[in-house]
Amino acid sequence: MNPSTVIGAVVGLLTLIIVVALSANDASMYFNLPGLAIVLGGTCAALFIAYPLQEVVRIFKLVRTVFRNDQHDQQRDIEELVSMAQLWMNADVHKVEHELKKVSNPFLRTGVQLIIDNTPEDQIIELLKWRVARLRAREQAEAQMFRVMATFAPAFGMLGTLVGLINLMGVLGDGSMQTIGQQLAIGLMTTFYGILLANLVCKPIALKLERRTARRVESMNMVLQGISMMCEKRGPAMVRETLNSFVMHVEDEIYDGGAAQPKSKAEGQVKPSATAPAAAPVSIARPAPARQ
Repeated sequence: MNPSTVIGAVVGLLTLIIVVALSANDASMYFNLPGLAIVLGGTCAALFIAYPLQEVVRIFKLVRTVFRNDQHDQQRDIEELVSMAQLWMNADVHKVEHELKKVSNPFLRTGVQLIIDNTPEDQIIELLKWRVARLRAREQAEAQMFRVMATFAPAFGMLGTLVGLINLMGVLGDGSMQTIGQQLAIGLMTTFYGILLANLVCKPIALKLERRTARRVESMNMVLQGISMMCEKRGPAMVRETLNSFVMHVEDEIYDGGAAQPKSKAEGQVKPSATAPAAAPVSIARPAPARQ
């Protein structure tokens, strides 16, 4: 399980329960079946109209992905690339093919296999870049689906509010207070459900999927760089240092916010040149008083 997703879901649910329990005389008034049907039903209907069926049914799988902890081991990819770069530099093709069978990353496996097949480097890079772009486009479209849902839900919440107000106007003259209260509850609760669904469910899932895509693209670009260096038969040390730069977590490449290091005595003193004359000492004596 992804700990951040679980923590967020639990905190959001507990916050909602505490607020309802402390602010309402009757907690059951926050459950309004007609208002919930308007928001959920309208959002689902609009989603089916906007997207093909095969994309809509992937929503449940994407929700499971958000809760799943699928951390990719970038360091393992680096070690595998360094090992195969060493073998490829030594022109040991058979050992490279043997090591390739142990690789679990299909993107890395495809790149190394193309190198073994003597594919030109520019064609390898073009193919791998196309696969990176394809993955980014597909997963961004999946995240965009949740963003679209986040726009549909509040809109249908307002629609439910209009329905409640229309019904309220119909019974305002001779209706009982109970009937008026029920219609007013539908009008208010649908807006509540729409905002809650958009900001506590749909938008966070979209952001989580987009962040996951960014991490996956970063890993693929790292592998792409390693494949390019293998094509050029770079040394394993160079490959390792270059790929490690992809996984370094440095907030600022220029200055990390720490205190400036004091200069050493040798660095702080500048020896005068043998040919240059020594500088005259600066006098700090007080000037003589002016004559009267």
